[in-house]
Amino acid sequence: MHVVITGVSRGIGHALAERYRAAGHEVTGTARAAEGAVPLDVTQPDQFPALAEAVGTKPVDLLICNAGIYPDKGQSLASGFDAETWADAMATNVTGVFLTVQTLLTGLQQAKNAKIAIISSRLGSDELAAGGSYCYRASKAAALNLGRNLAVDLKELDIAVGIYHPGWVRTDMGGEKGDVSVDESADGLVTEFDRLSLDSTGSFRTWDGRDLPF
Repeated sequence: MHVVITGVSRGIGHALAERYRAAGHEVTGTARAAEGAVPLDVTQPDQFPALAEAVGTKPVDLLICNAGIYPDKGQSLASGFDAETWADAMATNVTGVFLTVQTLLTGLQQAKNAKIAIISSRLGSDELAAGGSYCYRASKAAALNLGRNLAVDLKELDIAVGIYHPGWVRTDMGGEKGDVSVDESADGLVTEFDRLSLDSTGSFRTWDGRDLPF
């Protein structure tokens, strides 16, 4: 199986790449700067041709859109959430996902029963809105919406799309207070990606197999 993962330099992306390689799969990883990875800043459209070239004519069995940022963590309504922060969140967490899928669409079509896994967050759920983190929440809600719509359009191409909450993970983004380790999240996500099929395409699930409200 050929797996493409964005954002493999650290955290969940790095752990996922390690697991798939250990299982004997071919992994193409991307990062803004990391040894052995395809250089890719998902906010820069002119860098995507390099990803297409790196993948070449290989089928893409599983695409994991993991690259993401949380640029407004801890900001206040009175003084935070400037326009640049909004733009950065949307460019990375939404547009970057779409451009990755678009770039690798041919490879996904060449695979049998291809899958796309989009890492979103429960913070993007409309029903679970709790205030704050406006840029991050809105971008992850948009990523969820993007995944749901891609699931509709790609089903006829036999490509399944799942959207996932990786948990509050103890990473640089999640912080030390997170309730899930990187290893726990990565192990659970691998299991959930394996379970994804055309029957469950468009689903929004947690790392440990629970359905989330949209």
